[in-house]
Amino acid sequence: MIVGPTGVGKSEVAFELARRLDAEIVVCDSRQVYRMLDIATNKPSPEAMQAVPYHLVGIADPGQSFSVFQFVEAASAAIREIHGRGRLALVEGGTMLWADALAEGFSLGGVPPRPERRAELARLSVEELAEILRKLDPAARVDVRNPVRLVRAIEVLEVAGPPLERLRWRQPLFATLRIGLTDELASIDARLAERSREQVRRGLVAETRAALEAGVPPDAPVLTGIGYAQAVAHLRGEISLEELPEAMARANRRYARRQLRWWRRNPAVRWFQVETAVDGILRFLEEQNPWSIPGRRESAPI
Repeated sequence: MIVGPTGVGKSEVAFELARRLDAEIVVCDSRQVYRMLDIATNKPSPEAMQAVPYHLVGIADPGQSFSVFQFVEAASAAIREIHGRGRLALVEGGTMLWADALAEGFSLGGVPPRPERRAELARLSVEELAEILRKLDPAARVDVRNPVRLVRAIEVLEVAGPPLERLRWRQPLFATLRIGLTDELASIDARLAERSREQVRRGLVAETRAALEAGVPPDAPVLTGIGYAQAVAHLRGEISLEELPEAMARANRRYARRQLRWWRRNPAVRWFQVETAVDGILRFLEEQNPWSIPGRRESAPI
C-alpha cells in the first residue's frame, strides 16, 4: 500500500513499482472512484491505464455516495482477483479512512472527531439528533436519549456511511505492507500550486459545469472535494478565475498536512523519500522478502 500526502508523487511511484513488479494497481481514492469527473480527481492517464492494470477508477455514479464499506468490498474483490492470477496487488491513494479500513479493519474509533460538526450538532435537541440519525441509518442501535452517543453516531455515519452496525469491528482480510512517501513541504507545496494551475488550464471549470448540467448535485461528495468545490464557488460568482488556482492550492496544502499527521502517527508505515522511493522500496522488498517478487523490468516512463 502506497500512502502519503497529496502532491507528493504517489501515482508516479505506484505506476513505476507496478511496472517493475508486474503488479496491478488498486486505487484508494474517494474521488477517483467516480465517473465523469477526471481533472481535479487526478485520475491516471489513458496511457498509464493501458500500460498497467488499474482497478476502482471511475466505477461509481457521481451523483451518489460511495462509502468506505463499498470501497473495502470492491477493493477486496479486486485484490482476490489479482492474487488469483498470481500477481501482486499494489494499493495506492490518499483517502486515509479507506486505507486504514482496508489494512486494519473497521472500527468506530477509526473515524476521527470533527470539532466543527460536533459544535453544530451540539446545538440541536435530542429529538432533532435522533431524527438525523434515523435518516442516516434507520437500523442504527444507539441510545436515542444520550446526546453524546447520538452526536458520535451521526459523525461516524456522515463520514463512513451506513450501516453503523458494520463499523463495530471487522477484521482485515489481508496482510498489508504500508509504504509512506514523503518530501520537503516546500516541494510538495510547489507541486500543488503548479497542479492547481494546470487543472484550471485543462478545463476544470468546464468539466464542473458539465457535471452540474448533467444533474450531479453540487453537494455530491465528488463535487465537494478539493478542486471541484472551488470551481463550484467560481461558477456561483464567489471567487474569480484568477483566484481559483490559489484557492485550490491552499485547500490542498491544508489537506496534505492533515494526511501527513494521520500517517506519521502510525508505526506500521515505513517511510521513503519520494525521489529515491522506487529503488529504495524494491531493495526493501528484496531484503524483507514478504512476497516472492516477480521478475524486475527496467524503468521506461511512458
